[in-house]
Amino acid sequence: MQVILLHPRFNRAKSITLGAKHITLMIVGFLLAVLLATGLLYFLTARYAVGLPFAGKAAGNAVAGGVQDKDKYLKENLAAMAIKLGEMQAQLMRLDALGERVQGLAGVKPEEFNFKEAPGRGGAESSSLYDRRSHDMSMSEFQQALDAMSRDVGFRTDYLNVVETVLMSDRIKSKLLPTNQPVNVNYNSSSFGWRLDPFTGRSAFHEGLDFPASVGTNIVAAAAGVVIAAEYHPQYGNMLDIDHGNDIITRYAHASRLFVKVGDIVQRGQHIADIGTTGRSTGPHLHFEVRIKGVAQDPRKFLNAGTDLAKMATLAGK
Repeated sequence: MQVILLHPRFNRAKSITLGAKHITLMIVGFLLAVLLATGLLYFLTARYAVGLPFAGKAAGNAVAGGVQDKDKYLKENLAAMAIKLGEMQAQLMRLDALGERVQGLAGVKPEEFNFKEAPGRGGAESSSLYDRRSHDMSMSEFQQALDAMSRDVGFRTDYLNVVETVLMSDRIKSKLLPTNQPVNVNYNSSSFGWRLDPFTGRSAFHEGLDFPASVGTNIVAAAAGVVIAAEYHPQYGNMLDIDHGNDIITRYAHASRLFVKVGDIVQRGQHIADIGTTGRSTGPHLHFEVRIKGVAQDPRKFLNAGTDLAKMATLAGK
C-alpha cells in the first residue's frame, strides 16, 4: 500500500509505502485506543454517576431492583415460616391432647404435669468466650431451628402414641384379669390346695376358693369377658364359665340362679348370678376358680393383686 503526501512546504510530493506489518500495527493501535476510551468512560460513569443524569438513573434502578429482590426474598421466607408455624401449632394441640390422655392412663395428677402451661426455664447469661457469646439469629439459623423443632414435635408425637397404645393395652389386660372379688364377704371357708373332703373325709385337692354367704347374695364377674358356659353340672350345680382372653377362664359354681347365658359379654363387677347350694355342696356358698390353659390356679394371687392395685389407685388420687 502506497500513501502520497502533498504540502506547500514540500518541494515535491512524498510517498510512503505501507506494508502488511504497518497496517497490522495501525489496527492494533486503533483497538487499544478504543479499549482505553471504553475503560475510561466506564470508570467515570461508575465514580461520578451523580453528575451524569442517565448514569445516575441506571444506578438508581439497579439499587431499587436489589431492594425489591431482598423484600421479595424476605416475604417469601416469612410466608413459608408462617405456614410451618401453623403446622407446628396444630401438632402441639394434638400433642397436648395426646399428653393428657397418656397422663390419665398413667395415673399422673393433672397439677403435677400440666400440658397447658409452659414449664419454667432460666439460667445465667452466656459466657463472654467468643464461641459462646450471644448473638442475633440469622434468617437461616431461625429456619433451621424451626425445622428442627418441627421434627422433634413429630418424634414426640410418635413416641407418645406408642406409650398410649402400651398403656391402653395394659389397662385393657388389667380389666380382663380376674382381680375383682366375686362376692362381698370378708373370708373364705375353704382355700385353694389340699384339704379334707367334706363328704368323704379323705385328702383331696380343692381347685378354688369357697366364699360362704346367704342364699340370694349377689355374685359378680371378677373381670370382663364372654360367657362360654351357663349350665347345670352334677358336682358344680348351677355353673358359669367366663372367658377373659389370654387362655384365662373363671368359674362360678353352686349358684341358685344364673342371670347370663352363653355368648353374653359381661363387664367387671356385673351381677351374673346369686349364691346357692346346688350340686355337691354342704351349704350356701360360691365356689370360685381361675383356670389358665385349663389348669386351676390359686385365685388369691389375682384377688390380692386387685386389692393392691385398688390401694395404689387410692393413694394416687390423694
